[in-house]
Amino acid sequence: MDFNVKKLASGAGLFFTRAVQFTEEKLGQAEKTELDAHFENLISRADCTKNWTEKIYRQTEVLLQPNPSSRIEEFLYEKLDRKAPARDTNAELLGQYMQEAANEFGPNAPYGSTLIKVGECERRLGAAEREFLQTSAISFLTPLRNFLEGDWKTISKERRLLENLRLDLDASKARLKKAKVAEAKAACEGEMAPDFQETRPRNYVLSASASALWSEEVEKAEQELRMAQTEFDRQAEVTRLLLEGISSTHVNHLRCLHEFVEAQATYYKQCHLHMQELQKELGRSSIRLRLPNAFTLNTTPSNAVTGPAAEGIDTVETDTLTIEEVQAPATGTRKAKVLYDYDAADSSELSLLADELITVYTVPGMDSDWLIGERGNQKGKVPVTYLELLS
Repeated sequence: MDFNVKKLASGAGLFFTRAVQFTEEKLGQAEKTELDAHFENLISRADCTKNWTEKIYRQTEVLLQPNPSSRIEEFLYEKLDRKAPARDTNAELLGQYMQEAANEFGPNAPYGSTLIKVGECERRLGAAEREFLQTSAISFLTPLRNFLEGDWKTISKERRLLENLRLDLDASKARLKKAKVAEAKAACEGEMAPDFQETRPRNYVLSASASALWSEEVEKAEQELRMAQTEFDRQAEVTRLLLEGISSTHVNHLRCLHEFVEAQATYYKQCHLHMQELQKELGRSSIRLRLPNAFTLNTTPSNAVTGPAAEGIDTVETDTLTIEEVQAPATGTRKAKVLYDYDAADSSELSLLADELITVYTVPGMDSDWLIGERGNQKGKVPVTYLELLS
């Protein structure tokens, strides 16, 4: 019990001494041991690394999981060391709802069959998103969190210890300085020869005794200063090594960043491929469901005479033009880039290859979803959804 009380009293005294030293430094009443410029640069670099790593980590969490409630739930499961329950992504839920709706509307109906196709694509997108989230959490988020919760906490602890030892060192320096001033003052008083007629011998004896006491105090302060300096230097070296390890942290985070970018690129590539396949499939469906295989032109003039006055005048009939009879207009033709391969359904259509350039134009009375395409001597209808019109 006595030991604990003494230890508590010693700790309280040390805390009070540090508080006094810290306060006097802030008020400009005490000197402060400054670290060298290289050490200060290391501290500044470490603080910058911590601050930006924390911001990047938080924003990456928001990117991967925009729902704050879900993030809190995952955090609680992690702290409780329990596995979070599996949760469908938003795309997977959308795909599920679309497929359920298709069953209600009729899977063989045009709308229902399209819902099934889009729903399957959304589920594939959701699966790709799930894989991306898992990969990013392991390869990018986890290393950042390990730095913030592991390495940085160790660095912060050693820096706090270094700061406490610096306060002890500066307090020892101040104590030694005061002891030397008092010793010098006592020595000056002791050098004055006593006048036994006017001064009592007792004052001279007390002065000599005070000088000896202050000499002992100086020796004690010097010994404490040497111990404080040794502990400070040892802790400064430990802290310096930890701070220099920030360079290794940057190298590790750089590797993790490359892995994150690779995972993100793979995810977006998969999404792009899934959407391209869906576009092609929907394009074929729209051709089968809505678009004719041939187009007709009504050659009856809009201002043709009708009624009795038209008697004796030959009636102009409606003719169906073939592709060979269509002529390119003098103006209005454009270049177009083919986005996807397209196989012609009949002789009136033109087969296409992805990335090739063709000339396109329209003719009066033609469905707006189709254009006439020309490639050399070949000519035929092409779907607009497969083209990128160039200026």
